[in-house]
Amino acid sequence: MKILEHLFHNNEEWSERIKAEDPTFFEKLALQQTPEYLWIGCSDSRVPANQLTGLLPGDVFVHRNVANLVVHTDFNCLSVVQYAVEVLKVKHIIICGHYGCGGVLSAMKNQELGLIDNWLRNIKDLYCKHQEALESIKDEKERGDVMCELNIVEQVANLCHTTIVQNAWKRGQSLSVHGWVYGIKDGKLQDLGVCVNDVEQIPDVYRIFQKRRLGK
Repeated sequence: MKILEHLFHNNEEWSERIKAEDPTFFEKLALQQTPEYLWIGCSDSRVPANQLTGLLPGDVFVHRNVANLVVHTDFNCLSVVQYAVEVLKVKHIIICGHYGCGGVLSAMKNQELGLIDNWLRNIKDLYCKHQEALESIKDEKERGDVMCELNIVEQVANLCHTTIVQNAWKRGQSLSVHGWVYGIKDGKLQDLGVCVNDVEQIPDVYRIFQKRRLGK
C-alpha cells in the first residue's frame, strides 16, 4: 500500500474532472507549453500561482524560493528566467510576495536560523537601506507588511537589472515585469503599481544599452 495513497486518489479525481470539462486538454498540453506568464513567488505552500490567478496548467511558468528573491548569483532563478524569456517568450513576469512572509519577518530579527541566514542576508541589506523609515512604524504587523512590499519592489528592480531582461527589450521583445502582493488572510492579490517594460525606466548605471532617440 502506498503511504501517500490519498494524493494519488486526489490526482485521479482531478484528472477525470479536467477531462470531463475538456476531453482533449491533456493531449493539447502534451504538445507544447506556451505560457504568457512567468511567476516568481515565495515557496510558502499557501501561495500557489495557478490557483490564485485562476490559470490552468500550461498557462504559467513558475519559479519559487524563500521570500521570492531575485539574486544575481542564483543561477537556478536566472536559468528559469532565461528559459521563460528566450525560449517560451513570456510577455509578463510577475514577482509576487505575500504579507506575513516568514522569510521577510525573520530577516528583520537578530536570530540565527542556520544556512538560510545567508539567503536572508539579501533582505537584511534592504532593511538597513530603509531602516529609519521602517522603525518609525510603531505597529509591528504594519512594519512587516511594508517590508514585504519593499522586498517585492526591490526584486522587480533586481530582475530588470539582469542582462536577460534588458537583452529582451533590446531585441524589441514585449516584456513587462510586475510587482504584486498576496494577502493570505483574504486570498486577494494586490498590484503594487510597479510595472517596468522599458530600459528607460531603470537607473542609467544599470543599463547595458541606451535606446536611440529619434533625430539623433
